[in-house]
Amino acid sequence: MNLLGTRDSGPGTRRSPKSRRGVIGAVLLLLGLPAALALVDAVSFYVLNRSNGSLVSSDVEREYLLYVPRSYDRTRPTPLVITMHGAAMWPAIQMETSQWNRVADEHGFIAVYPSGVSGRGPRIWRAGDGPGHLRDVRFISELIDTLAAHYNIDPARIYANGLSNGGGMAFVLSCTLSDRIAAVGVVAPALFLPWSACTDRRVVPMIAFHGTADRAIPYHGGTSWVAPESFPDIPTWVANWARRNRCAPTPIDSVMATDVTRRSYTNCVDDAAVVLYTVRGGGHTWPGGKPLPEWFVGPTSRSIDATRQMWAFFREHKLQGNSKAERLRPRADIDLAPSKEEL
Repeated sequence: MNLLGTRDSGPGTRRSPKSRRGVIGAVLLLLGLPAALALVDAVSFYVLNRSNGSLVSSDVEREYLLYVPRSYDRTRPTPLVITMHGAAMWPAIQMETSQWNRVADEHGFIAVYPSGVSGRGPRIWRAGDGPGHLRDVRFISELIDTLAAHYNIDPARIYANGLSNGGGMAFVLSCTLSDRIAAVGVVAPALFLPWSACTDRRVVPMIAFHGTADRAIPYHGGTSWVAPESFPDIPTWVANWARRNRCAPTPIDSVMATDVTRRSYTNCVDDAAVVLYTVRGGGHTWPGGKPLPEWFVGPTSRSIDATRQMWAFFREHKLQGNSKAERLRPRADIDLAPSKEEL
């Protein structure tokens, strides 16, 4: 028996040229199989992870992944949920992790997954206080304009949320685009923007989720392998948001599951509630979502579904104050061209 699993004819026998060509072909097929499978995997990865829309913002092409449920009715104003990926990730990963499409099918809203910028490194959101974050804000504002031109978007029900670096960007939007974003949600947010840079005066409802065993963004603040900057203590940061919304100073604590507690700040201006879900033992993950590699980010709690809780919170909060025309007006104050360093 030879290496190909066929029986030899014995010593002194000769194969015909046709037989030898068949064996050689089989060998080449086997040798080429790993490469072929790798190519199939690469093509499948591209197809499953590509975006389906783009626009030019600040002279840079920006991508997004749009999901419109089959129940969409162009005659009815429809909510829009903007959900942003973490650093070094991309829209399709955020879609799979958060499972927003499933909730969009159930409740009839449009979900969009915008992409951060890659430049010379992995895709990120510029969520600090440098000039780059205003360009990302402008991109989100123009994304809203683009979708509103093609779909019947309800300007009073536009919401933003994100994971990690994307959660930090949701915080940035609450500080810079509060005239268009009705409420925000953050999951394990990487927070780099200081409160001193949060100059918008409108109070913004906020819901947060954070695990106590998060090694990337420590629950009680401090540094980590993610960045040299120190992250804020999450309960303190949430309390500061409650002060921003001028809520009652004493929160209401409740137990939601054996590993989940809820802290709610109420009696806020314009009913702009602030809520924190603390997941005991939870990692740098999206509770209730598709688990990320546990060896890298830690455990994902199944005791609570962050996406469903977030949508239940969002639907209670509509944008108040400005007229529809004002809310859909492009933001001239964030019309910035990109620097060479950011291209």
